[in-house]
Amino acid sequence: MSDLEASLLAHLNSGGDVPDSRSYASSLGVTHKELEDVIKSLAAFRIVESKDITKETWVLTDEAKGYLASGSPEAQLLAAIPPEGASKDVLKEKLGSILDIGMKTAAKNKWIGFEKGNKDLVLRKVDTIKDELQEQLKRLESGEVLSDKVIDDLKRRKLIMKEKTSCYALKKGPQFVAKRKKLATDVTQEHLRSGDWKDLEFKDYNFGAQGQPISVGYVQPLLEVREEIQNIFLQMGFTEMPTNNYVESSFWNFDALYQPQQHPARDSHDTFFLQAPATTKQLIEAYLEKVKEVHQCGGYGSKGYALVSMMQFNQKVYDTNIAFCRYGYDWKRDEAEKNLLRTHTTAVSARMLYKLAQEKPFAPKRYYSIDRVFRNEAVDRTHLAEFHQIEGLICDYGLTLGDLIGVLEDFFSRLGMSKLRFKPAYNPYTEPSMEIFSYHEGLKKWVEVGNSGMFRPEMLLPMGLPEGVNVIAWGLSLERPTMILYGIDNIRDLFGPKVDFNLIKSNPLCRLGLQ
Repeated sequence: MSDLEASLLAHLNSGGDVPDSRSYASSLGVTHKELEDVIKSLAAFRIVESKDITKETWVLTDEAKGYLASGSPEAQLLAAIPPEGASKDVLKEKLGSILDIGMKTAAKNKWIGFEKGNKDLVLRKVDTIKDELQEQLKRLESGEVLSDKVIDDLKRRKLIMKEKTSCYALKKGPQFVAKRKKLATDVTQEHLRSGDWKDLEFKDYNFGAQGQPISVGYVQPLLEVREEIQNIFLQMGFTEMPTNNYVESSFWNFDALYQPQQHPARDSHDTFFLQAPATTKQLIEAYLEKVKEVHQCGGYGSKGYALVSMMQFNQKVYDTNIAFCRYGYDWKRDEAEKNLLRTHTTAVSARMLYKLAQEKPFAPKRYYSIDRVFRNEAVDRTHLAEFHQIEGLICDYGLTLGDLIGVLEDFFSRLGMSKLRFKPAYNPYTEPSMEIFSYHEGLKKWVEVGNSGMFRPEMLLPMGLPEGVNVIAWGLSLERPTMILYGIDNIRDLFGPKVDFNLIKSNPLCRLGLQ
């Protein structure tokens, strides 16, 4: 590279400019990339001035390069025909796919003919030819400008194509020198010992240069939103529940929540059941008996669950006096002992409320949790088999539906959702129940953002909570608000093995509630 730099500086010093760096590189027998590296180095120190030039040139296709080396198809055809002629099959074997192309042009030029009565025998009609196509390709390859007619013919035969090329026009710069002096970048021990550091010319520091990027960790968007929501719960006086048990028993996941054993959610199509260990024996016997009793026979103002013929239920027959409909069902302990991957963090809420009920005297509590749950669902753009559930609950005397609405308005306003609507809904373990809707400014419509309700007495009183104590609760997913905040339309780009790490690095910090 030093020889190339010396040649370029000598050329410029002798008074010659370089109008086209590509042509100059060819004259030196080097690649343009090698010359380009020298140009950029010299231009950085203003030794040369370079001007970018972009131009379109005609270049040969791969097919044309073959003709440039071996001759045009018509010339190759003529060379393959012996004086006595040759059959098309013989020529096909020699020339392959170019036979048809060559015969068409050779016949047009009257270079070949056919034997009378035998169109298969090809004869030569000339002894020598001038291969004009090969000559044209050579002239184009050498940089010669061809006429428009020739260019059109080559384009029609798809032998040339346009290609954009970049080069530089060069001249002396304001700091031009015939030979560049190498600048020192460091003072070494040898320089200090010899004293020649006084005569060295040092390279200037570039204070605007970017340093090496610092290797740091990045927070996943889902975790950023989780932390912000966690801060909201803490600001509202909530305590986090322990949610480290992904494996749960059907008893705490369903039965303790007053969810009947015939409920569709307890089917294997909706729930992941474990094979090993398939069941648990670690259940609280006294509490289990109370739950069994309230399921089968009712209590606390309830008659329990009715066992209704599904056929008749679909026919909307609700008369409880007819023979096929009776209150109570055969609650099975085996069903309650089945182990599963928890379908909601409300199973944790049930455990915490039972533990709270055992503490005397009773003290009101506010609990929250944000953790992973599992559903046997088909995976698509908005659903995964595992996701995160946000849950909050308040346990205190005299709570009403008005308290629930007030807490929800406070909670969601801190998320930046001030426009709320509530719609009556059904949940097995809450009554009344409400779906929560918020107005989405981007979509210009109301969208569901969560579910809520007041836990039923049939769930709370068997735990041992005092009369008059109510629990208000609500839940929502973590993924949906995160997708809205970050403009992600496919949940698999947010959570799971397909997450792009560049997305994690480039996303801004999350600040909920800021308009």
